[in-house]
Amino acid sequence: MAFWNYMRTFSLFVLLWVVILGGRDAVVAYSSLNASPLDLNSCLSGNGIQNVTFKSSSSSGNYYSLLEFSLQNLRYAEESLPKPYAIIVPENRDQLHKSVQCSIQNRWQIVVRSGGHSYEGLSSTSQAPNFVIIDVMKLEKVEVDMESKTAWVESGATFGQLYSAIANKTSLYGFPTGVCPTVGVGGAFSGGGLGLLSRKYGVAADHIINALLVDASGELVDRFGMGEDVFWALRGGGGGSWGVVVAWQIRLVQVPPIITAFNFNRTGSDNVTELVQRWQTVAPLAPEDLYIRVFVFGDSPIYLTFNGMYLGPLPQLLQLMNGIFPELGLGAADCNETDWIGSVIYTAVANGYSADFLNRYLPTKRYFKNKSDYVKSPIPASGLQGAWNIMEQKRDSIMILAPFGGVMNRIPSTQLPFPHRAGNLYEIQYIINWDEATDDAESVAWMRMLYEYMTPYVSNSPRAAYVNYVDLDLGHASANGTSTVEQAQSWGEKYFGGNFLRLVQIKTKFDPNNVFKNAQSIPPLSQI
Repeated sequence: MAFWNYMRTFSLFVLLWVVILGGRDAVVAYSSLNASPLDLNSCLSGNGIQNVTFKSSSSSGNYYSLLEFSLQNLRYAEESLPKPYAIIVPENRDQLHKSVQCSIQNRWQIVVRSGGHSYEGLSSTSQAPNFVIIDVMKLEKVEVDMESKTAWVESGATFGQLYSAIANKTSLYGFPTGVCPTVGVGGAFSGGGLGLLSRKYGVAADHIINALLVDASGELVDRFGMGEDVFWALRGGGGGSWGVVVAWQIRLVQVPPIITAFNFNRTGSDNVTELVQRWQTVAPLAPEDLYIRVFVFGDSPIYLTFNGMYLGPLPQLLQLMNGIFPELGLGAADCNETDWIGSVIYTAVANGYSADFLNRYLPTKRYFKNKSDYVKSPIPASGLQGAWNIMEQKRDSIMILAPFGGVMNRIPSTQLPFPHRAGNLYEIQYIINWDEATDDAESVAWMRMLYEYMTPYVSNSPRAAYVNYVDLDLGHASANGTSTVEQAQSWGEKYFGGNFLRLVQIKTKFDPNNVFKNAQSIPPLSQI
């Protein structure tokens, strides 16, 4: 351990001098302490931006309705938490560009919100003393070009809107990202974007080929204008560090005309521990056309839901499963043979979401805490049983086991900032939900206990985590919203592995004054 601490310190020292010798000016931290309300208001109105709601206005009821419309985790709707001076909702790309410019010029910290699903409320609140939310929900256009098999997707579009737009043009192409239809693409693409097609095609960010970004100087740049380093960082390096992405150009992926989705339960009487043990040796090694994930629900007794899809017809799936996983007992009644969009809708509905993919509002909001892990070796039965014993204490607890393998084993960990590729059998997402704010402390403490219990069974040095399942327990910026590189290592190396130092170098060159930041953003190096 001492050796690795030495190597990290040495790497930071070398990186510091690389940047210094590159001739950059000294870092002057961007601060919102002297933010000017009058000048911001004047700048916005002077640029024709009227869709702005102020906290102090007479229509404060509208302010709170708008603030909470996209906010998904009720923990971050509490009155005691910092609230934005204004919520700006640009109507088009030019207004978004001007909104960012006005905010930077008048020293307001910018919080960008796409779908509002940030697990730790980073898209709805801030540690900065003066901040505004720029909500891009009206920038939701998706333009699909079947000649080039690409699409331009504005950052305010949701998964549901993206999938619907693709399906309106073709049933033979899709896109590899998540299932929840109300998640905004802006945040998801920034962190990588795992989904049911990831074993076949990798993460969403692997298929981004261009982007339009408003940078720290307020300029609108594309891939050529921002440079390849920044374009690399945008695709998986976490949101909130690089600027405001207006739109993404993505490359579609080919899917077969028939896909078989499935969703079925197994209870405690079905030997759930043995089934999960067997799943660990099957799902990550299965053909990449097959994706099987497991939901473990806390109850007494524990029960499982197996959920996923096969890129092919039902008879082929049943034949394959009978050969590699007969213990599961998958039958035709558990499956739905459909096309790609049908499989996505079927999976979303099975997970409790609406079949209306164009509706971005999620009515079932709760308090929750999430964490994540990566598993490199199968967890023994005793380890699984110990986790079940803890989960039986909380009926609203869930563990989601998502398999890796397939193409993920063939993509280098340095191709993008998202490093979790070969060597990972599966990812775990831990979830605890509750309904009353008074249960916060107990529920969060329970989650930390489960996470601590899992320590011997998951990745280490560092213990890895997925940046899209942002977890402030891993460390966070100080009260003024800034952090040093040394502080940021506590979460940066968990999210990005060996890519963290490259992200720091890019940040130092591209946004040396740290204009774009949040509680777990990539900080620039302070220069001597």
